Amino acid sequence: MTNSDPVRVCKRCLLREMDEEAYFRDLHEYIMRIDDREKVDDAVYRQRLEICRQCDHLLSGMCLKCGCYVELRAAMKRSRCPKPRPSWNPV
Repeated sequence: MTNSDPVRVCKRCLLREMDEEAYFRDLHEYIMRIDDREKVDDAVYRQRLEICRQCDHLLSGMCLKCGCYVELRAAMKRSRCPKPRPSWNPV
């Protein structure tokens, strides 16, 4: 699997129609395929996830402030914590 491989996306699927394990596998594959120029390094990613783990707005991998999957948001350089006073910012 390389970053140049096409990302498989089901544009007409709802989450409730998908197998949960397959959905999360697809999410992690998507994160792995993010262009390295757009993705933070592993140390920043782990740091962001640890901050999110401590946050009261985390529920089952989702941010209750914005509804995102924190693992995806944390992987992107341009992303920031969605709280009014962000716990982490873009790099």
